[in-house]
Amino acid sequence: MAQYVFTMNRVGKIVPPKRQILKDISLSFFPGAKIGVLGLNGSGKSTLLKIMAGIDKEIEGEAIPMPNLNIGYLPQEPQLDADKTVRQEVESALGEVFEAQAKLDAVYAAYAEEDADFDALATEQARLEAIIAAADGNSLNQQLEMAADALRLPPWDARI
Repeated sequence: MAQYVFTMNRVGKIVPPKRQILKDISLSFFPGAKIGVLGLNGSGKSTLLKIMAGIDKEIEGEAIPMPNLNIGYLPQEPQLDADKTVRQEVESALGEVFEAQAKLDAVYAAYAEEDADFDALATEQARLEAIIAAADGNSLNQQLEMAADALRLPPWDARI
């Protein structure tokens, strides 16, 4: 029998007062499957995806991802910080890469210190460069500019 990457068995969801959004949903996905979820507004598409992502756990039935499966969820209406600029909010989605770049800059500066531990710095440099390379961080600013243009975002310095 094939191993599924995700299985739902007789999943149901009821929201107060007694509205049933999902009823007896059973699904299984093979590795590499491409899925689409179609339906009318209010039919439970977002609820289904939240259950699959593990965000909504108050359900009937069971939703079981394969162990160590990484599932992401992008909400329709993201929670934005009104104190941030457009650029800061976009960069927060890539926080690990930008944090790695800032730490890498600090590592480069630390090489110039009198009592620098070159072995430790080289190890940290390699770790941080791997994070940046995995995300194609060298062209990250160019990617952000292209995405902002495609999405017709307000100017980078505009407040949310």
